[in-house]
Amino acid sequence: MSESQDLTGTGDAQGGLQPGERETITLINVREGMFGAQGDTSGYDLLVEPVEMPGATERPYGEWFDGVVDVLEELLGADADAAIEHVVVDRGELTLYVAREHLPAVAQHLRDDQDLRFEMCLGVSGVHYPADQGRELHAVYPMQSLTHNRRLRVEVAVSEQDPHIPSLTGIYPMNNWHERETWDFFGIVFDGHPSLARIEMPDDWVGHPQRKDYPLGGIPVEYKGAEIPSPDNRRQYR
Repeated sequence: MSESQDLTGTGDAQGGLQPGERETITLINVREGMFGAQGDTSGYDLLVEPVEMPGATERPYGEWFDGVVDVLEELLGADADAAIEHVVVDRGELTLYVAREHLPAVAQHLRDDQDLRFEMCLGVSGVHYPADQGRELHAVYPMQSLTHNRRLRVEVAVSEQDPHIPSLTGIYPMNNWHERETWDFFGIVFDGHPSLARIEMPDDWVGHPQRKDYPLGGIPVEYKGAEIPSPDNRRQYR
């Protein structure tokens, strides 16, 4: 399977996809097997699961998406091409992939411009894609406009070796705890955060437990007289 392959069967014979059709999918990994099964009767060892990301969408995006991107590009001016890496429209949702150094400017425009007015940032979530080399850690910001009744998503990708992203607490103060949680579980460092400390795990905890390469750990459980070993002593999960 190639790294960029149309898996949807919606390609247009006369060139390109029609508005509303799925875009090309970018393959970043293929998982083979599950739960460490090898040769047993479960069939889990035969599972093949591609890990796919939607590719960049070409204009027209449809609905109100073009207007929002046009306004944002106009406000960013000469920095627009560098700030917005690409735009994805998938399953009726708009995602802007933004370079981290331009994230505060993009967020400020999204919040303040009268034609955008995304007054609410509904926090930030971390995602870890170990196979996405150089962009293993993703920070995802859902935005909502109460004025225009719209939602979009801003996504920033950084590497495990340099996991720094500017904090948005100065623009969206409610992100304070969300950034702490994302730092705690994924190790993304939000530069400029007023107090970037762990919020779920103990202060002296080592590592970030929501990363895919973090060991499961756990404790054994007794059930009807049988001892069930802790996850770290069971078959390897993949």
